[in-house]
Amino acid sequence: MSNSELNRSIEAILMVVDEPVTEIILAQITEFPTDQVMEALQTLATEYHDQGRGFELRQVANGWRFYSHPDLAPVVEKFVLDGQQSRLTQAALETLAVIAYRQPVSRARVSAIRGVNVEAVMKTLVTRGLVEETGLEPETGAILYKTTSFFLEKLGLNKVEDLPALAPFLPDLEGLDDVLASLTD
Repeated sequence: MSNSELNRSIEAILMVVDEPVTEIILAQITEFPTDQVMEALQTLATEYHDQGRGFELRQVANGWRFYSHPDLAPVVEKFVLDGQQSRLTQAALETLAVIAYRQPVSRARVSAIRGVNVEAVMKTLVTRGLVEETGLEPETGAILYKTTSFFLEKLGLNKVEDLPALAPFLPDLEGLDDVLASLTD
């Protein structure tokens, strides 16, 4: 198989995936060395960018996938939504933010931070595949939750550590560490 065939094979596979595919899996399927597959992915991504295509090839959530070009978001949004809204509520967004920045975290801890019961919101986030169970809290036996690779994919991130820092958005409070420490007791 030539480089041209490798590129075509990668494109064909990435056209049908539901989630990002690693270069290792692509190498296994195409029977090319991983280094060569990685080089082909980077070359394709650069070519698409340089050609000003309506899509991009991006590395996200430890894999590769096609995405519509960000400049075309309004057109794509109009096509996908077609008058239907499936956005998360404010409560769901706040709960998701707490989980993303404090994970792994129990439902009780999220409720304490938000100051309201989050049971129904947690079920919604789990159902939508944005949050998943990740184990038990040793002290209490409570179920711990974390964000999923689907969450990272939707935000266009490779890892949770790529989330923006919260400090610039927080009020300047003296003793914030004491307040946070009291929540963990």
